Amino acid sequence: MDYDLIVPQLGGFGRYHKRLAVAACLPNLLLAFSFFSDLFLSLTPGHHCRPDPQLLPLALRNLSGFQLLNYSLPRRGDGEEDDEEEGEGAPPVAWSRCRLHRYPLTDGARWPLPNGSVSCSRGWHFEARGGGLHNNVVSQWHLVCKNHWKVSLEQVSYKIGWTVGYFTMGSVADRLGRRNTFILSLVLSIIQHIGVSVSVDFLMFVIFHMLSGVTLAGLFLSLYIARLEMCDPPHRLIVTMIAGFFTVGGEILLPGLVELCKDWRVLQGVVTVPFVLLLIYWCAPALFPESPRWLLATRQIERCKQILRGIATGNGVNMDDELYTPCNVFNEMDSVFGEYTQSRLYTLCDMATSRVIWKNILILGFTTFIGSGIQHCFSQSLVSYSPSFYLNYFVTAGAEGVALLFLYFTVNKFGRRGILLLSTTITGMSSLLLLALIQYLHQGFRLALSILGLFSAYAVVTLSIFFASEVIPTVVRGAGLGLILATGCIGKATSPIMKLHNKRGFFLLHVVFASFAVLSVLCIMLLPESKRKSLPESLKDGEKLKRPPMFLSQNKDRAPLLHSKHRRRYNPENYSKLVTATKKMLAQNVPFQSQDPGNENGTEETKESTS
Repeated sequence: MDYDLIVPQLGGFGRYHKRLAVAACLPNLLLAFSFFSDLFLSLTPGHHCRPDPQLLPLALRNLSGFQLLNYSLPRRGDGEEDDEEEGEGAPPVAWSRCRLHRYPLTDGARWPLPNGSVSCSRGWHFEARGGGLHNNVVSQWHLVCKNHWKVSLEQVSYKIGWTVGYFTMGSVADRLGRRNTFILSLVLSIIQHIGVSVSVDFLMFVIFHMLSGVTLAGLFLSLYIARLEMCDPPHRLIVTMIAGFFTVGGEILLPGLVELCKDWRVLQGVVTVPFVLLLIYWCAPALFPESPRWLLATRQIERCKQILRGIATGNGVNMDDELYTPCNVFNEMDSVFGEYTQSRLYTLCDMATSRVIWKNILILGFTTFIGSGIQHCFSQSLVSYSPSFYLNYFVTAGAEGVALLFLYFTVNKFGRRGILLLSTTITGMSSLLLLALIQYLHQGFRLALSILGLFSAYAVVTLSIFFASEVIPTVVRGAGLGLILATGCIGKATSPIMKLHNKRGFFLLHVVFASFAVLSVLCIMLLPESKRKSLPESLKDGEKLKRPPMFLSQNKDRAPLLHSKHRRRYNPENYSKLVTATKKMLAQNVPFQSQDPGNENGTEETKESTS
């Protein structure tokens, strides 16, 4: 039974659905705070060694300020190498960040010359501002110089947490439902966030931060699926894009929140408090009900009827007082499923023979992996243009917002497959041009290519996830979409992995992703088209989504005499309003007047029939 055929009888996408859409989009703002706060928590600020008077001769121990630093710290380029790479937090003065001058103790000169260098012996001095925070994880536990690899380790572990969360919570959403997965992930997320805030050492922080990634992945996945499954075909894209704008809005507002908090523990506490407020979703099921589409697909009919009654009541439709009882949607459900039905839950193992579904998952997972991983390659070009952290941060957020606008205005018009093909082509071409002509291009042109690549890569990731949610059946949508999102996290993990090796092999990584982008163009042609189609409910429905011809005829399956240039598209919401108004009119016993003034008997018969 197709759920999209039931929606018009519930009042269409009415006020209740709109209220649910807003309630399902708001948490994306909080998820953005938590996800992007890791950039500020692990940002390496400018730093240098604290001067050690024991390494200085007696003549220099009374110096202070700039002179003391000038004699204590080696200059870069004088044969001294740091133990870490130069990044956004590089100090403005070209001093070594990890070494101190060593002077001979027996030299009688008034201004002796150093005879070597040693590692920092008295800790480090960090700049007052590290990405807006006066104190973050790096400065808290001195994760610099020989310990700088721990920052990359923390970032990789956080991405691993999200990957594991998508793998596990996707299957949980198919077993327990979308609402139960959301509540479970929310409660666990609050616990993990508190654990991060009270961490007493770096190991405790890494463990709780990784576990928070697991729970946040469950929150994001359950919200994404619930939003999609409550919408009819005309509203699926716009609701998903609005949720994306909430995420970008949270990303843009986060630096202001960081400026107010100053300390990383305060920031973590401020981010945790709104998650506690989301517990109202647990106490008020009307704000986040279980997905009736999933209940119907898994044959949990009684629960589905209960939620459908609430949706219809919220839209101003009384399902129990319909004029024609045989047409009642509940009676139709009973006739299709029978009076006694047993629920049927599915796992990925049930898709062992589903070739088409697996093909779609693998292709879209491949494109998601490419789009997520290649973003780091483009962002490095921005770093070479300007080392300012905030400039790169806001340029990336702006590219994401423009990509959402591009998808909103094009995907419903030109189709999912065509726009995904176009975005992937732009990503591959931008990457190849940067690789081949980086030594010959003007700096401004390199910047434009990098921004274009970021924009198209984000469009590829967003559209791949949305496309996958439309072609994966409802009964396994959580597990299938979790696999695709997990591949995206693996792609994002390549960035901190490169930092572990001081960006050695970065050029080769860029070549690999550019080659994959070209290869994915051929794979995208094997995908079906899901524009204005109902969501597949069962595995059988998912197997029917075959690849259509690349170029569809505009006049296909249209009778020439019935063809009209001004033919309006079918709008299920208008149809539902017409049905509801007609039923109310018939229920109020409105008499029909005959068009023939001489047919009085026909008029009397009509009045009697309506009464």
